[in-house]
Amino acid sequence: MKSKFSKTWKASKQPRKQRKYLANAPLHLRGKFMAATLSKVLRGKYGVRNIEVRKGDEVKIMRGKFKKKTGKVGAVDLKRTAVSIDGIEKLKKDGSKSAVKFHPSKVMIMSLNLDDQKRMKRIKKVDDKVEKKADVKGEKKVEDKAGKEKSEKGTEEKKSDKNTEKKNVHKKK
Repeated sequence: MKSKFSKTWKASKQPRKQRKYLANAPLHLRGKFMAATLSKVLRGKYGVRNIEVRKGDEVKIMRGKFKKKTGKVGAVDLKRTAVSIDGIEKLKKDGSKSAVKFHPSKVMIMSLNLDDQKRMKRIKKVDDKVEKKADVKGEKKVEDKAGKEKSEKGTEEKKSDKNTEKKNVHKKK
């Protein structure tokens, strides 16, 4: 617990150490904490369950006072792990408005801002992996079905043998 942050830190069950890791993480690693879930449509399209929130993404709020409201991400604050959404503001005592900040885990991405080429590459990499897995699984299923059919026939023969044995046992009595 002495050092502020360590890259080699793997895991701990202690909540205080987990909180310390999150609080003291450098900004280049904090991007990973900014992930939000994708909508079912996007999840099916890209084969990714969650992705980092960026300015320009359209999100839907899933928790809290503003639940079910949608809007575009106006700003992303890595230091505070918060996202502000355009059009969602609260009124302050002096009459001015301030943006409401949301934790990325409490929003769902409805449409992605695909201006960034690195982001597109990441999505395509995952999409390619999903396609490869689907191809491999499709081939295995054909083999498995043939194997299962053979094994099912074998089990039926065994069951019929057991039934005849039982009948014979009853006849002897």
